[in-house]
Amino acid sequence: MVLEVAGVSHEEEAAYRLLVTSGRATAQDLAQRAGLPHADAARILDALASKGLASHTDGTPRVFRAAPPDVALLPRLKRSADALELARFEAARLVESYRDTMRRHDAGQLLEVITGAEALRQHLRQIQAGVQDEMLWFCKAQYVAMPSGSNAEEFQALGRGVRYRVLYEKAFFDDEGAVDNVVAGVQAGEVARAVPHLPLRLAIADRSVAVFPLVAGGPHGSPEEPTTALVRDSNLLAALIALFERYWEDAVPLNVDDDGAISGTDGAGPSDALSPTDRKLLSLLVAGVADKAIASQLGLSRRTVQRRIQGMMERAGAATRMQLAWQAARRGWL
Repeated sequence: MVLEVAGVSHEEEAAYRLLVTSGRATAQDLAQRAGLPHADAARILDALASKGLASHTDGTPRVFRAAPPDVALLPRLKRSADALELARFEAARLVESYRDTMRRHDAGQLLEVITGAEALRQHLRQIQAGVQDEMLWFCKAQYVAMPSGSNAEEFQALGRGVRYRVLYEKAFFDDEGAVDNVVAGVQAGEVARAVPHLPLRLAIADRSVAVFPLVAGGPHGSPEEPTTALVRDSNLLAALIALFERYWEDAVPLNVDDDGAISGTDGAGPSDALSPTDRKLLSLLVAGVADKAIASQLGLSRRTVQRRIQGMMERAGAATRMQLAWQAARRGWL
């Protein structure tokens, strides 16, 4: 029986189907065909008539005819569908009110403690698999749960149109393969910036859930297991989002040129004043990449990197590397 949603009982639906197929019937006809007492058959037919599903003659015995289904049923089904949609809306409001109440009275609804690198890795993958709009990241050096370059979920999310804003601290680029992994991320659509130092590791999905350390566990290989927290909508989450935006505002944008080199500014573009190698070296330096990582990226020795930096400082009349970065932007060397 399928018409219950329209307010038609099972026995009324059976009687209505009989009227539709037979064309007309009396209470006695229905009683004989359905094996019902005469009084029950008459009651069911009267119910169909009261609901507009049947009409009858005034004679004795009364002869009942089925009302056209498109006239009798479709309006009832539409009213039922509208009522069901309203009920769903109200139920959703009740669920949200219940969750708000539980969050106020049960801290466990707001904050979940995650212990161990494997559990943290699974949570980070699940969060990224479900993210819809934006991921925010603080990436510090020496991974705890997810090695640089192993976050396949990021590339899948970028493919779905999710925006990634990632902040890297300077020491991050010292990790083996870190520069190449950042280049791959930026080329896939990641928006990256660099800062000298980050206060903690952090991932925020859709501004609705964040993962961050409760206890500073050691890097990969350390005997200390990381203890992290997953926090949902709360003042704490709002504070973490504000922290990210504050660091993002002061960070240096990272771009990748056609040769796959990182550039740490939106400057005026390459200039003939520097060789291609020096331009790449300078862009990495301005991005905050350490000498060792620059040497690895460019295939040079660390001593050669330092010698080239010193040469550019002399050409620019800069006494410090910070002055070199300022002069490089001013002269269009980047």
